[in-house]
Formats: sequence, structure tokens, C-alpha cells
Amino acid sequence: MTAPRALAVVVPARDEELLLPACLDSLERATHELSLAHPATACRVFVVLDSCTDGTAEVVAGRPGVTEVPVSVGQVGAARSAGVDAAARWAAGCDPARVWIASTDADTVVPPHWLTAQVALAAEGHELVVGTVQPDPRDLTAREHALWLDRHVLGDDHEHVHGANLGFALAAYRAVGGFAHLPVHEDVELVGRLRGSGVAWRATGGMSAVTSGRRAARAPHGFAAYLDGLGA
Repeated sequence: MTAPRALAVVVPARDEELLLPACLDSLERATHELSLAHPATACRVFVVLDSCTDGTAEVVAGRPGVTEVPVSVGQVGAARSAGVDAAARWAAGCDPARVWIASTDADTVVPPHWLTAQVALAAEGHELVVGTVQPDPRDLTAREHALWLDRHVLGDDHEHVHGANLGFALAAYRAVGGFAHLPVHEDVELVGRLRGSGVAWRATGGMSAVTSGRRAARAPHGFAAYLDGLGA
């Protein structure tokens, strides 16, 4: 894949009025850096409002470069899928091979170079980029944080998969059928199919994101449950 002509960021959100502002602030910084480095690449953020009952929609409203995608699906796999579908409609005039989808979560803060790093890897021919995440140390005890660091390789060629830090070409995504409508591990399942299809991919530690260390799970047996287990 050459450098993308269009780049869409997909963010599923379910009652995230408290944490979403920091996520969107970080994406604003990342999209600004992208616009400076690649002014010809169109970019837009799609926040999937899944069955929200709080003020999440008000957080999104009025944000420049952000589109809300209201759904009532109740599971993260279907929400991510809806976000990619909305992004694909926005980029309908572009060759899908030159449309890049970046995936993160509403409780995650990405670094300023998050998008430029993905574009650089896409321009090298990669169709899948798998990044790392770190839980916010303010949300963990010292013991939990130490256990996390002991169990996770955060450099290049790591083995972890997180929907909060993924990127892929739209054409490759479509070729394997997209996100499965699963309540958890939809990210691992998609990455497994993409790798199995033979796409060029990269596991990188160079664009690590920081995600919430909360224990109130949005997905059963997901990241929050894993963190809870560290303290067991």
C-alpha cells in the first residue's frame, strides 16, 4: 500500500462522557500532526455512540473533524464494525487500498505521532499495524503496575493485540470479512484473520497508547477483567 489518500479513526464509546474528552483531545493533536506531515491525506474521526445514556453525545457534538455514529448494538465488535462502515461511506470516492482505518478506544490517549507513524508504515507496504497499550499507572497499585510491566513486551515484534491501538488498510479488512460481531476479543480475531490472509504486517512499540486502568468493564472478560486479575 502506498501512502493513504484518506484516514479514518474509529472509536467505539458506551457511556464515556468522563474519559472521552481526553481521547478526543489526543486525537486532535494526532490529526494536526498528520495534517502538517501529509496535507493531502483527508482525515476524520468517527465516534460510535453505542446505546449511550449519559452525556457522551454532548462530548462529541461540535468537535471539528468528528462524526458521531449512533447505534444500539451493545457489543464492541458490532460497534467497531459500524464505525468502519461509516468511515468507508465517507471515503467512498477513494480506492479502498488507499484508505487507512485507525482503531482506538474512548478511554485511551494516543501519542501525537500515532497517525503519522501508521501512515509511514502503510507507505512502506504494511496493511496491518499492531501497536501496544499501557494502563494508566495512576489507576493501578504499585504491585499491579510492576506485574503488568513484567508480563508485557512493549517494544517492536511484541505479541499483544489491542483494539485500542490498531491500524489496517480498508481493502485488507474487507477481504477477510471485517470485525466479527463479538462481545470481546474481536480485535484478536480480526488480526488473526488478517495475518492468516498473508498481508504485510508490523507489530510496533513505537506508538504506544495509554488506556484507562479502570475495573468497571465495558466488555466481559476484557481489559478491565485482566487488570482486576493482576490484583488477585
